[in-house]
Amino acid sequence: MNILITGGTGFIGTSLCAVLLHRGHHLTVYSRHPEQVAELCGKPVLAVRLLDDLTTEDQFDAIINLAGEGIADARWTAARKKQLLDSRIATTEQLVDFIERVRNKPKVLISGSAVGFYGNQADTVLDENSPPHDDFAHRLCAQWEQAARGAEASGVRVCILRTGLVIGSDGGFLQRMLPAFRFGLGGTLGDGRQWMSWIHKRDLLAIITLLLDDENLQGVFNGTAPAPVNNRDFTRCLAKLLHRPALLPVPAPVLKIMLGEMSELLLGGQRVIPGRLLEMNFPFQFPTLESALQDVL
Repeated sequence: MNILITGGTGFIGTSLCAVLLHRGHHLTVYSRHPEQVAELCGKPVLAVRLLDDLTTEDQFDAIINLAGEGIADARWTAARKKQLLDSRIATTEQLVDFIERVRNKPKVLISGSAVGFYGNQADTVLDENSPPHDDFAHRLCAQWEQAARGAEASGVRVCILRTGLVIGSDGGFLQRMLPAFRFGLGGTLGDGRQWMSWIHKRDLLAIITLLLDDENLQGVFNGTAPAPVNNRDFTRCLAKLLHRPALLPVPAPVLKIMLGEMSELLLGGQRVIPGRLLEMNFPFQFPTLESALQDVL
């Protein structure tokens, strides 16, 4: 296949490029820094700086849309919220515009989203059919998904992947936590009851390739492992595997002062299960948190 990828130089995208190149696909990566694409994604990968540079003669069998500023990379000021929205929605709308004008339409658009779509819902078990709770994370994901669904009007199969916290050895949220935990300075966030829906990166990549290959699959899929955990259990598991204590919780008021509205990401959560994948008997390589962390550590 000839595949266009946005977000290809990121934590998930670079690994995805390696998998797809190994499978013999031809890749083009959209990046604001095209000079870095060959080094990060592989020498055979082509780079494009602007989606507007693509013409009606360009032909892709599939588009994988992973673009988006890191939602937890900076405090949620009004300007930062606009960046988060624009980096996802504007890019997705540009892709849909490209699909509308290109002569040969792609067969599939796989577009990223996040379990933040469901909003903070305490202990409620959530699958793809669960109604959301309205907050900023939900509105961000909902608009992102709505933009992607615009490709359906061009007859394109659209798959939306609501991803949880991705566990990998070369980046992501876990790598930010490890230094404190390795020094015995880790602990729960707030009361530790908030749910963390996670997935090992290799399982996430396998889900993406499944959506790429199976022409019968479309709609929303939760990209999470089947066994979410609360923050307290996550903390205990990580500390146990590192053979370190985890005795320094961060109180909720401190997080709220430090992070403002963004503290909702850490103090709230979603107890998400991959309902559709479980119905399909998807073979998770890392179905439990301990197995995922053991592999990464």
